Amino acid sequence: MKEELFYTIFVIIYFMAKLTPKIIIEGTRLTFKTEIAFTLNEHPRIVGPRKYRYHFPIVSGEWGAFTNYPWGRGIINFEPDDEKKAMETYKTWVRLFELQRYYSWIIDRFHISTQAYQQKTYNKIYDFTWLEERLAEIGFHLVFCTRTPESFAAAREERLKVSGNPSQYDDMQLFIDEQEQMRALISRSILPTLEIDISDNNILGAADKIADWMESTGGLWS
Repeated sequence: MKEELFYTIFVIIYFMAKLTPKIIIEGTRLTFKTEIAFTLNEHPRIVGPRKYRYHFPIVSGEWGAFTNYPWGRGIINFEPDDEKKAMETYKTWVRLFELQRYYSWIIDRFHISTQAYQQKTYNKIYDFTWLEERLAEIGFHLVFCTRTPESFAAAREERLKVSGNPSQYDDMQLFIDEQEQMRALISRSILPTLEIDISDNNILGAADKIADWMESTGGLWS
């Protein structure tokens, strides 16, 4: 009887407390980051049970919003002349997150991807300590999606069925190398971090693991 009462109280508290998870999903291409982001945005343990259909924001660092054509430049792949705009964009995002801290935010690629791209392309290392300190203060958690080198080929075949830009997947060694580069960058992050192996392509399973981790760290609530 006591166990049933405890469980009932737990369920009431769990679902009545306001869920405000803040998750950055990082990883190279073909690690299903976007699919995982969409799944988390529908996951009842992340955003609560749905009585009607709605969604929380999913922010993307790959919007390419600096150019008026598809797959253009943005806060990840900006050129040197765009640096001021890119840094101002990061400052704007983090200020928005601070102003609306009691909300759920899911980000598909962010500053780690910027560091990796800029380091590889322009040999420039951006120090985002200031950004991470502010993100940590409001409860952001970092999820690093990875896969084994041999599993990239099967993931590529699935992606080519829906991709509007298939040429970006021609050289998978680029992704394998970038994954190791990102792993080194993430090892220096001050944010709570979880590495998820998506080699089995189990997106729902990955989302469940993220929900378990967010719950265990207190990251579901402000």
